[in-house]
Amino acid sequence: MTVTIGVHSSNPSLYHLARLDFLAEELAPLGESGVFHHYTDGTRTGALLADGTIDLGGTGSTPPVTAQAAGHDLVYTAVSAPRPDHGALLVLADGPVTGITGLKGGTVVLGIGSWQTHLLAKALHVEGLSYAEDVRPVRPAPGSDPAAQLRAGEIAGWIAQGAELAAALRTGEFRVLVRTGDVITDRSVFFARRDFAEGRPDVVAAITAALARADAWVAANPAEAAAIAAADLGGSTEDWLTALTALPWRLEPATAAFVAEQQEAADIFHAVGFIDRTITVADAHLPALEAPVAAALAKAV
Repeated sequence: MTVTIGVHSSNPSLYHLARLDFLAEELAPLGESGVFHHYTDGTRTGALLADGTIDLGGTGSTPPVTAQAAGHDLVYTAVSAPRPDHGALLVLADGPVTGITGLKGGTVVLGIGSWQTHLLAKALHVEGLSYAEDVRPVRPAPGSDPAAQLRAGEIAGWIAQGAELAAALRTGEFRVLVRTGDVITDRSVFFARRDFAEGRPDVVAAITAALARADAWVAANPAEAAAIAAADLGGSTEDWLTALTALPWRLEPATAAFVAEQQEAADIFHAVGFIDRTITVADAHLPALEAPVAAALAKAV
């Protein structure tokens, strides 16, 4: 059997796993092999699982919720530890927006459908505002520069992550209005097709072990990892180093506590119309995976 793992640059664990040998090493004792399917838009992960293009993928918190709402039969396999400094909602340092309520009526640039939707929707919800009615969420236009737009007063806020966030903050022109850890856990989330997860829990555990080994490698070699990312994705090595060292690089099984976090997100998304039906996130939880995944993680690290 050949296992296909989805990879996109927004998921740091998968991005680095695809550049190391750990997947082959973990799958070989099971008589399996692995290949990587590279794509650019993490919000497509649910659809790629559903049509059989990939067997397992990873994103932030939002795509599995929207995939489940679209009727895709997925199972959570593992999650990262919380990432409180992974991203932030930025405003102009000397601008008029001093709190979340100051965004009302304004435009916010973000990765719609990514964890950034979760961040903005919940931050507004806590203040009694609506993602659907009180702000104008827009995707970054191709070739646009959200930092320049924010500087020029064309937008009220911008959600940035990784090296892009580090570069923006280094200028001193922008202020963090909300960091991810202020309102959401912002975990990296891994999920698979149900038939694959239920039929081959040993393979799921092996993939998780490989991810954990990739995470440990980045944690031990942040400068090398930063140089790889800068050469491949753009930005400076310095900013990538700042971004990568802000991440926890630790994986955990998907537990009932994590399911509760996702259910809160799903309920907010339905309330504001981001998904068109209620979902029960627990339907995507496979408790039988917790023990083999936990054992694989303990062995890997």
